[in-house]
Amino acid sequence: MEFAELREAIEQIELVDSHAHNIRNLRDIAQLYGTESSLDAVERYRGSFGLQAIGSKCFKAAGISAILIDDGLKLDKKHDLQWHKNFVPFVGRILRIERLAEEILEGEMPDRSTWTLDIVGLKSIAAYRSGLEINPHVTKEDAEAGLYEVLQSGKPVRIANKSLVDYIFTLSLAVASQFDLPLQIHTGFGDKDLDLRLSNPLHLRKILEDKRFSSCPIVLLHASYPFSKEASYLASVYAQVYLDFGLAIPKLSVHGMISTVKELLELAPIKKVMFSTDAYATPETYYLGAKRARKVVFSVLRDACIDQDLSIAEAIEAAKDIFARNAIQLYKIDIGRKPFDSKASESPSCMIGTNIQEDSVSLVRIMWVDTSGQHRCRVVQKKRFDDVVKKNGIGLTFACMAMSSAADAPSAGTNLTGTGEIRLMPDLLTVRTIPWKKQEEMVLADMHLRPGEPWEYCPREALRRVSRLLKHEFNLRGERRELVPIDSKPYCSSSGFDAISTLFQEIIAALNALNVPVEQLHAEAGKGQFEMALEHSACTYAADNLIFSREAVRAVANKHGLLATFVPKYALDDIGSGSHVHLSLWQNGKNVFTASDASSQHGMSKVGEEFMAGVLAHLPSILALTAPLPNSYDRIQPNTWSGAYRCWGKENREAPIRTACPPGVPNGLVSNFEIKCFDGCANPHLGLVAIAAAGIDGLRNHLPLPAPIDENPATLDGKLLRLPTSLSESVEALENDNVLRAMIGEKLFVAIKGVRKAEIEYYSRNKEAYKQLIHRY
Repeated sequence: MEFAELREAIEQIELVDSHAHNIRNLRDIAQLYGTESSLDAVERYRGSFGLQAIGSKCFKAAGISAILIDDGLKLDKKHDLQWHKNFVPFVGRILRIERLAEEILEGEMPDRSTWTLDIVGLKSIAAYRSGLEINPHVTKEDAEAGLYEVLQSGKPVRIANKSLVDYIFTLSLAVASQFDLPLQIHTGFGDKDLDLRLSNPLHLRKILEDKRFSSCPIVLLHASYPFSKEASYLASVYAQVYLDFGLAIPKLSVHGMISTVKELLELAPIKKVMFSTDAYATPETYYLGAKRARKVVFSVLRDACIDQDLSIAEAIEAAKDIFARNAIQLYKIDIGRKPFDSKASESPSCMIGTNIQEDSVSLVRIMWVDTSGQHRCRVVQKKRFDDVVKKNGIGLTFACMAMSSAADAPSAGTNLTGTGEIRLMPDLLTVRTIPWKKQEEMVLADMHLRPGEPWEYCPREALRRVSRLLKHEFNLRGERRELVPIDSKPYCSSSGFDAISTLFQEIIAALNALNVPVEQLHAEAGKGQFEMALEHSACTYAADNLIFSREAVRAVANKHGLLATFVPKYALDDIGSGSHVHLSLWQNGKNVFTASDASSQHGMSKVGEEFMAGVLAHLPSILALTAPLPNSYDRIQPNTWSGAYRCWGKENREAPIRTACPPGVPNGLVSNFEIKCFDGCANPHLGLVAIAAAGIDGLRNHLPLPAPIDENPATLDGKLLRLPTSLSESVEALENDNVLRAMIGEKLFVAIKGVRKAEIEYYSRNKEAYKQLIHRY
């Protein structure tokens, strides 16, 4: 057997006892120092060169660019933070909260002018004291009783009373939130004085559910081993939870290190996982932690590539995130432009710096959604994007806003042809790294005639313009719901969701990376149909987020050999797919759609009623923008929860407009209203333009709201007006709607009308052509 094969075989042996680890560590250190593999030889080398020299050697070999020091650890001798700056560009302090409290009680409080300097995060070792089942509502009286008990025990002070520990913990969370600092929490294994049963991070649920602390990043240390799967779960469902797997590496066996990191990455987004050495006392521990981490992360990511979970390029980006970028962002670390010329960096709290180029993006997709609701993009190299496109945009024909779903050519009647060119100007606030293509970015574009002069046909500008009419009084907020066909189980089927949950985990991770929060998802009633609810935001951002979410769903599905479609009715004998929008009105941070008290007749304010009355009055013409294809009207049918009649109802899912009273809203009040006749082929910006314009008309003219319908509208056929049953009818309503014409703007209004008429003409001649829509939407 060759030595290379022997070395590989030895690496696969599960090393369990600490002596085996010591042998492995000694061998690696001797190799670094160029000595024989014996403790005496290593000690002689250290004595000859001194701490400063071996520190430089270890940190440089490890590629460490930053150290975050938890100086609450008691050691006989310790160098200060400034001394450590001899080795790395950045040194930060992690403040151990229990130790600080003990120092205060012992009268050893450091100089107030210096003790708060360089703090980048807080740390709790509550797991060592009374466990992680923290009571977030512990009273001050209980904490004072606990303090009395601690002081009665004399010095040295050791805070172990649960009420006092919990009180210090919750106060520290409040401070961390106020100063935007992460809070590290010891979880999982540790020294023998730790009760492992109480260090399971699942005990933190009450804290994680407490809305007072939801903005404070919480870092679960040590991979929470042996509770790594539990930690991964928490990071996947709580936005504020991050993971650090220091101590697990290099403490565990090779197999243990690899399996633990894999468990962390089963559910947790890569953007939330960080490495640290958990090193202390000697420079060699930093080097060994970094060395082990490289091998382990390489092994984990290599297997992910073999399993086709990641491409090589995506794995490289993942490594950069784990070793550097995640911690740099979380702890707000500035390592300068040129860290050590090596491969990684870290600290007792996070391994962060590397000698990698942050800017590894090669291509940028400049995206827009056209009049027919199709997503389109131009692609440029990153350098050209930075050098030219950011400032000057990229050229595009006038015809881009005249194309229908049937033809990539200008539709008759739009007044737009192939003559004339606009500039796609990237909105830099919407630049996103593409999670499924880590070497690419995408950015949403505005349409300008020339830089700084918006084109009248730009959907995003139209929504801004209409929104500005509301802005002096209200902010319109929207929440979008999207349907993603994958399997064939019934409504809210648990087994149906279980069968494809791994796909949705990847979709959710991608959306988290794109800053698109998802509130909930479930199986719907159609075959292969799933609903995903996005968190509400201001209407312009909600429309942008919907575009990002469609891109993510389609891309992740495609990666797994599946086709995700948002077509309203791709199977005429099955339930249709919608893109319901939930709307509310906000003023000075308050939802003014809701009535001030339950005495209101419908649970809405007068403003809310008038706005919704305007939407209801213009609903037939709104459909020309929210239900833009002939296929859309195959979906809007009675008894399908799609809203086929012109009415509204309280929690009536057969009405096209439904007022909602979700959990947490006082009984009798409503927080928002839902519009059901909005589907996945609509341009979200144009759809919201029409809705906002109609609502403004309701406010301006104080339109009255008719009585709600509290039964199935289909049973009242003949008493209620039917909404348009075809695109032709909704376009006719739009042509006669002077309010929407004025609000949208004449040129864009004509273009929308022309594209819709082209859709009508094409699909009336080609009855089976709707089946091809799944490849466009």
